[in-house]
Parts: sequence; C-alpha cells; structure tokens
Amino acid sequence: MKNYNLLSVILLAMTLSNCGDTKKGENTIFNFDTSKFAAKHMPEEALTLEILNPQSKAVDSTIYYVNDTKIGATKGLEKLILELKDQKLGYQNLKALVYYEGENSEATARVELVSSVQPKLLNYKIVNTHPHDTLSFTEGLEFYKDTLYESTGQKGSSYFRKYDYKTGKVYKQVDLDAKYFGEGITFLNDKLYQLTWQEKTGFIYNANTLKLEKTFAFTKDIEGWGMTNDGKNIYQSDGTEKIWTTNPQDLKMLDYINVYSGKTKIKSINELEYINGKFYVNVWQKDAIAVVNPATGAVEGIIDLSGLRKMVKNTTAEVLNGIAYNPKTKTIFVTGKNWDKMFEITVSE
Repeated sequence: MKNYNLLSVILLAMTLSNCGDTKKGENTIFNFDTSKFAAKHMPEEALTLEILNPQSKAVDSTIYYVNDTKIGATKGLEKLILELKDQKLGYQNLKALVYYEGENSEATARVELVSSVQPKLLNYKIVNTHPHDTLSFTEGLEFYKDTLYESTGQKGSSYFRKYDYKTGKVYKQVDLDAKYFGEGITFLNDKLYQLTWQEKTGFIYNANTLKLEKTFAFTKDIEGWGMTNDGKNIYQSDGTEKIWTTNPQDLKMLDYINVYSGKTKIKSINELEYINGKFYVNVWQKDAIAVVNPATGAVEGIIDLSGLRKMVKNTTAEVLNGIAYNPKTKTIFVTGKNWDKMFEITVSE
C-alpha cells in the first residue's frame, strides 16, 4: 500500500471509482448474483458467475459473455467460473443470455479489474544537459538514425523538425497547416507518423525526405496525443487511461489497454516511448514518467522528475512532455513544453 500511496502523490492522477460500483442489469426476470462481487478485483482472483431466477422460470441454457466476447455456456443456470487473469485491466462488462420457455433474456453486471503490481520508485541520473528551443510547445520526441526529431503543438505554429540536440541547429522543419494542432510522432518502416489533437487526422511522411505521402483519419472517435511503436505495431494515447494498438498498414485502431497503478486508474496518458519492452508514459501536467507493462497496462515503476523543473529558467515553461530513447547511447532524453533545457538521463532501480 505504501508504494501505491507514494505513486499517487507523485502523479496526482488518482481517479477513484465509487465503492460498490458493481453495475446490476435492469433485467427484471434474471440478474447476476453480485453478492460476492467486490468493487475492485485483482487478476489473481476468479469470479463465480451465477444467475438469479426470482420468478422460477424453466431455463434451458445460459451463454456468458465478457466485454461482448463469449466465454462459455451452461445447461440451465449452472455456474461458470471466470478467471480474471485472462482479462485486461479496467471494467469487465458481464452479460448472460438466458434461454427459457421458448424465449431469451439478458442479465448484465460490471466489475472493475485493477492491478496487483506494486510500482517501484525509480532513480534517475542526469548525464548531460542540452539546449531546447523555448518556442517549442513539445508534443513528441523521438530518435531516428541517431538524429533527434521533435513535434510541437498549438494551431498556427505546429511543426516537426530534425535537429542537432547538442547545439540546437535545425536541419529541416516541416510546418503544419494552421488548422492543425500537432501531437505525437513515431518512426516505423522508414515512415514518419504524426498525430493531430482534435482534428482526428494523422499524417505519414517519407522518413528520409520528410515529404508528405498520405493523410489518414482516425478510426475511433478519440483525440490524438502521444505515439510510439515496438517495431511491429504503432501505439497511441488519447488523453485518457487508454493506450491504443494501431495497425501501421491501414491505421486501424485494433484494441487498447487501460493503465492502472495498483487500484488507481491513471488518466491523461500523454507522450509515449517504447523502451526495452516497456511503455514509458508521461502523465499530462505531472512531472513524472510511469513505466507500464504493455501486455497488462500495470504501472511497474515511476520516475519522479519534479527536480528537473527547478533547473528550467524559462518563466513561460509549461509541463513536462517529451520522451526519446537513444539506442546508441542507451540514454533517455526528456524535456517540456517551452523548456529552455533538455535533459539526458539514465534510469535505475
């Protein structure tokens, strides 16, 4: 519990669910027996799914679903055991389709699956300090072929650029149309992908020439925030607790994970970076980075970077944003919106 509380203090991102949030269906014929459901469950637990039959109907069979995926069927109203280890973190929408007397009826309920992982407070060491353009409203930061690229926001002044991080010299800059608010970027298969905030539009550029090749529309009604990839899939955040998996071929959003620190849902996930099999995520308006398991969404570590802000002299500096991993130096670069410095750090337990 101590670690959970420490993380919550650092991130200040707690979104506590109401106790007794188990949601009963409005069905008046059949209902889930929720008497043994808790407000929050751990992945190590199992739920016994049992249907109440207050009108004593003659039931033929029952089909059970979790998040609209069929998980099993039983004769009559026999119980079904649901192993929660196979479910992703977040709300589990339960449904039972009950067949009785030549008819059928639904019963619904909802439980919340939270993380049982205790996040570790990680240490960081500043290796170098580099200049950063105070006019850059940083949204994305990434290395490609040993060169640093940065994307920025604000309508009328959004762009991405490649530059020498040691001197600040700009090699090339691509400006967005004034109607777009630029967001995260990532490189995959010699393409540069870029998101926009509320315009539900993305761009694909040739990574070598930086010429625009394609414009695409989001396939879900979400905002565009951070972006990264694992060499196969693209991942993007939308300002909530979700991190989406996106197919780079057709840009369809396939699925998502929910980010949890213990029993707490972590919202406002922003900039993303995939480093050694983990997501490093920035939480908007918090001077901290959470290390997230991509398979489960569980926060495994936290880097408190509040000390860096004290080293930023620019009075107009805003929040920490921008995470880039340099595989050549095995160091992480972090900065913030309108910061005058960019910090090169290493992280350890």
